[in-house]
Amino acid sequence: MTAGPLTYQYVYGPVPSRRLGRSLGIDLVPYKTCTYDCIYCQLGCTTDKTVERREYVPVDAVVLEVERALSAGARPDYISLAGSGEPTLHSGVGELVGRIKSMTDVPLAMITNGSLLWMKKVQEDLLSTDLVLPSLDAGDAETFQRVNRPEPTLSFDQMVDGLIGFTKRFGGEIKLEVMLLAGITDTLEQVNKIASIVRKIAPARVQLNTASRPPAEGFALPVPQETMMALAGLFAGEVDVICDFVAKQEEPSVVGETTDAQILALVGRRPCTAEDIAAGLDLHVLDVFKHLDILLAQKRILMAPAGEKTFYALADPSKDPKAP
Repeated sequence: MTAGPLTYQYVYGPVPSRRLGRSLGIDLVPYKTCTYDCIYCQLGCTTDKTVERREYVPVDAVVLEVERALSAGARPDYISLAGSGEPTLHSGVGELVGRIKSMTDVPLAMITNGSLLWMKKVQEDLLSTDLVLPSLDAGDAETFQRVNRPEPTLSFDQMVDGLIGFTKRFGGEIKLEVMLLAGITDTLEQVNKIASIVRKIAPARVQLNTASRPPAEGFALPVPQETMMALAGLFAGEVDVICDFVAKQEEPSVVGETTDAQILALVGRRPCTAEDIAAGLDLHVLDVFKHLDILLAQKRILMAPAGEKTFYALADPSKDPKAP
């Protein structure tokens, strides 16, 4: 990805985020390198399921890219350690957190599935962040296996104990995402189990979410908003129902000058997947998804599922003319 003469490989955005405002993202692991293979994942099925922590990308290179992006004028609300896999798999997270905190006062967030928080080293790596956003997608071991399809050595109880233990140690804010799926985790029995665990974790806020983009598996279906609102009442404390983020792009992404017009021109030639668009415009796929969300909300593009892939096409070619 490029911004003028600068090249970015690990940093993307700032992009609009439902939970973080404008977020400058950092991708710390290769595409779909994860501890889980979640049935609802927008990026598709995991290709490298692992619990091995190592320096997947060089910390020095990541720090340099963050410095360049901020110097180029990025004005994010948060810098987020996230990306297209599980970021806590990177063994240099602790060093990276310290170096970023020393260069800027922009708050630092970690978006994690929470699967490795039982590791004391992972906990220590995250203690200096400002905000941690872990996930809890199931209320029992059987549902955990069905929804998250974890790496075989990971257990449900281990994951839950890690969430509880880290919350007790962490001095910053924790917002726990709970992903609900129709017919799987939206039953009263399952939600009550999840809510019971959430009370033990005691996060600052609970954020209820559901599948809003094409999932890895077609049976991972969204829960209607009215059902989400009703189920929110089963949780103690502060609870938000996360709605699709639709916002005006007030400033261009510093890392890769993505424009909606470029995407419209590309899908005007032929229907494209998000991965096609990312490759064609030299962008991070997560950056592409943010723009697709906006264009879908504006009804300027359509989704067209085809087998295991989802293509995007112009909704009305007469209004958005095709590129030459």
